[in-house]
Amino acid sequence: MKEFFEGIQSLFENVLFLPMHYFRSLELENWTMANIMNWLFMLIGFVAFIYWMKQLQKFNDNNEEDRDQTSHSFLG
Repeated sequence: MKEFFEGIQSLFENVLFLPMHYFRSLELENWTMANIMNWLFMLIGFVAFIYWMKQLQKFNDNNEEDRDQTSHSFLG
Protein backbone atom coordinates (compact mmCIF):
# COMPACT_ATOMS: atom_id res chain seq x y z
CA MET A 1 0.00 0.00 0.00
CA LYS A 2 2.94 2.29 0.73
CA GLU A 3 4.20 1.90 -2.86
CA PHE A 4 0.83 3.08 -4.19
CA PHE A 5 1.00 6.37 -2.28
CA GLU A 6 4.67 6.83 -3.17
CA GLY A 7 3.68 6.34 -6.81
CA ILE A 8 1.07 9.08 -6.50
CA GLN A 9 3.68 11.31 -4.85
CA SER A 10 6.14 10.62 -7.65
CA LEU A 11 3.53 11.36 -10.31
CA PHE A 12 2.66 14.73 -8.82
CA GLU A 13 6.19 15.84 -7.92
CA ASN A 14 7.98 14.63 -11.05
CA VAL A 15 5.34 15.08 -13.75
CA LEU A 16 2.28 17.17 -12.90
CA PHE A 17 4.08 19.95 -11.00
CA LEU A 18 6.77 20.53 -13.65
CA PRO A 19 4.96 23.58 -15.11
CA MET A 20 4.64 25.08 -11.62
CA HIS A 21 8.36 24.59 -10.97
CA TYR A 22 9.05 26.35 -14.27
CA PHE A 23 6.84 29.31 -13.30
CA ARG A 24 8.57 29.49 -9.90
CA SER A 25 12.00 29.74 -11.52
CA LEU A 26 10.69 32.26 -14.05
CA GLU A 27 9.50 34.65 -11.32
CA LEU A 28 12.90 36.30 -10.89
CA GLU A 29 13.11 37.08 -14.60
CA ASN A 30 9.57 38.02 -15.61
CA TRP A 31 6.88 38.52 -12.96
CA THR A 32 3.98 38.75 -15.44
CA MET A 33 4.78 35.48 -17.19
CA ALA A 34 5.37 33.76 -13.85
CA ASN A 35 1.80 34.65 -12.86
CA ILE A 36 0.21 33.74 -16.20
CA MET A 37 -1.97 31.07 -14.55
CA ASN A 38 -3.39 33.67 -12.16
CA TRP A 39 -4.11 36.04 -15.04
CA LEU A 40 -5.79 33.22 -16.94
CA PHE A 41 -8.03 32.28 -14.00
CA MET A 42 -8.96 35.94 -13.43
CA LEU A 43 -9.86 36.31 -17.11
CA ILE A 44 -12.04 33.18 -17.02
CA GLY A 45 -13.77 34.43 -13.86
CA PHE A 46 -14.35 37.88 -15.37
CA VAL A 47 -15.86 36.42 -18.56
CA ALA A 48 -18.09 34.10 -16.52
CA PHE A 49 -19.23 37.03 -14.36
CA ILE A 50 -20.14 39.13 -17.44
CA TYR A 51 -22.03 36.16 -18.95
CA TRP A 52 -23.91 35.62 -15.67
CA MET A 53 -24.89 39.30 -15.47
CA LYS A 54 -26.15 39.26 -19.08
CA GLN A 55 -28.26 36.17 -18.36
CA LEU A 56 -29.73 37.79 -15.24
CA GLN A 57 -30.56 40.91 -17.26
CA LYS A 58 -32.23 38.79 -19.95
CA PHE A 59 -34.46 37.04 -17.40
CA ASN A 60 -35.18 40.35 -15.69
CA ASP A 61 -36.22 41.98 -19.00
CA ASN A 62 -38.60 39.07 -19.77
CA ASN A 63 -40.19 39.28 -16.28
CA GLU A 64 -39.63 35.54 -15.83
CA GLU A 65 -38.76 35.77 -12.14
CA ASP A 66 -41.51 35.47 -9.55
CA ARG A 67 -41.03 38.48 -7.27
CA ASP A 68 -44.05 37.97 -5.00
CA GLN A 69 -43.39 37.89 -1.28
CA THR A 70 -44.99 34.46 -1.18
CA SER A 71 -42.42 33.04 -3.62
CA HIS A 72 -39.76 33.04 -0.89
CA SER A 73 -40.74 32.26 2.67
CA PHE A 74 -37.91 34.32 4.16
CA LEU A 75 -39.15 37.54 2.52
CA GLY A 76 -42.49 37.67 4.26
